Amino acid sequence: MNPNDAAQRKTALVIGANGVIGRNLIGHLATLPEWDIIGVSRRGGVNTSRVRYIAADLLDPEESRLKLGTLPEVTHIFYAAYQDRPTWAELVPPNLAMLVNAVEAVEPVARHLQHSSLMQGYKVYGAHLGPFKTPARETDANHMPPEFNIDQQNFLEQRQIGKNWTWSALRPSVVCGFALGNPMNLAMVIAVYASISKELGLPLRFPGKPGAYHSLLEMTDAGLLAQATVWAATDSRCANQAFNITNGDLFRWDELWPKLAAFFGLETAPPLPMSLSVVMEDKEPLWNGMVEKYGLEPNSYRDVSSWGFGDFVFSWDYDFFADGSKARRFGFHEFIDTEAMFMNIFTDLRSRKMIP
Repeated sequence: MNPNDAAQRKTALVIGANGVIGRNLIGHLATLPEWDIIGVSRRGGVNTSRVRYIAADLLDPEESRLKLGTLPEVTHIFYAAYQDRPTWAELVPPNLAMLVNAVEAVEPVARHLQHSSLMQGYKVYGAHLGPFKTPARETDANHMPPEFNIDQQNFLEQRQIGKNWTWSALRPSVVCGFALGNPMNLAMVIAVYASISKELGLPLRFPGKPGAYHSLLEMTDAGLLAQATVWAATDSRCANQAFNITNGDLFRWDELWPKLAAFFGLETAPPLPMSLSVVMEDKEPLWNGMVEKYGLEPNSYRDVSSWGFGDFVFSWDYDFFADGSKARRFGFHEFIDTEAMFMNIFTDLRSRKMIP
């Protein structure tokens, strides 16, 4: 190896490696020859020629130090971990602690650390609380806490003072891509809901609030987000900056929903507000029968369904979008058509035998 090549090599520590964001980020990094990759999650993973996995409970400071405090080669931390809790206030302690424990374990030993990347979202703008200012911009004022995204960014900002490394914060909309057992996977929600509707001979009804069917929204493709994350972590212009990352187009469910239904060979019927968490609760035996009938991968019903998150997204009876122009001004120009994104994901799920 050329000595210059060795000097330019980078080592990514991807925390939250099995989620929809982390999994797609690792997939993108694996296409870039200058990167070595270490994936971290509670469950770990199967090592490959490009990726080494570490199983670690980052809520435990001592375990974090034992597992991550022996990685002097790390040059870039990519933080995309998340733990769900019942209330907004309860989300703060675990999600802040995991980031703090990871950084405090890695930073003292990673002498060539260049960057810490933080995955956020529109919760920074209060989008989860109700109608918020749109388009949301990175310069918008924070809202009344609790909000773990803001606390995490404050921690990185303070930790970085006087250090050689920099940070960035990525703020995607709803992220869509492939991942199993993920609590926030809208594409999987729609795919399984549509597949079960078809099995029952039903049209595909939009299950959300009436106003949500006509609101203006945007999405973020997980592959696009992965590209943006690496860009922000390696472009010096992006040092200590936050960026909204979006597909680049807007849509309303009333226009997109019939197109999604058509992919599954379904008609639509008028929307009918219903909680997916309630109406899909008894569908596990039906799903298990479909797995056998269609020769699908034997994944548990729980791992392929995220009904609570579907209820959350389909309840937004207000506009939900941000201004993505800052990323373009700083040099990131990639985009993807949201309809094409959904079709690509559904096709991928079908090829993996995740859905009929």
